[in-house]
Amino acid sequence: MAAADQEMTGPAFDIRPGCEADIEALLDIECRAATLLAGHRVYAVFAMHTLSASDLLTGIERGILRVAEVGGRAAGFALCGQVDAKAHLFEIDVLPEHGRRGIGSGLLEAVCSEAAARGYAAMTLTTLRDVAWNAPFYARHGFVELKETLWGEQLQRIVRNERMLGFPKELRLVMQRELVTGQAARSV
Repeated sequence: MAAADQEMTGPAFDIRPGCEADIEALLDIECRAATLLAGHRVYAVFAMHTLSASDLLTGIERGILRVAEVGGRAAGFALCGQVDAKAHLFEIDVLPEHGRRGIGSGLLEAVCSEAAARGYAAMTLTTLRDVAWNAPFYARHGFVELKETLWGEQLQRIVRNERMLGFPKELRLVMQRELVTGQAARSV
């Protein structure tokens, strides 16, 4: 999930690699960002299945974890890893009070650029169809729906696990953005 994020004015932010000292703040950001889904039929699923400190530590050590700071404090993060030899965005969250300021877009572009620099040809993700700061947000940033016939074995497993957790099939989709030398191509 990503916090609401349209280009609006607000405090400047910086994006940097995540570190172990960030973990507690990032877990809080995830919980606070999830409140944006209050009233949505999947809110309880998001509230019950959150990242662990271990997930974030793994992201720091092996994946791509970027943190957005406003005034020297963490305001959002993006966590990526590898799925089926592609970069995969596991989570992106922004504190609700810092939403709609371009932080989510900045984080997304930072992890896509880092993934491209590491040689990944594409970034995949799973998201909600019906939430403005989910599928429509990613579509504005060059992600397109990836047909099920193109899902690799690991991506299929992720989707199966999401369904077992209670995510309704009709609301979830897999998206992909091609990455070319740090820049995105808009086709799959």
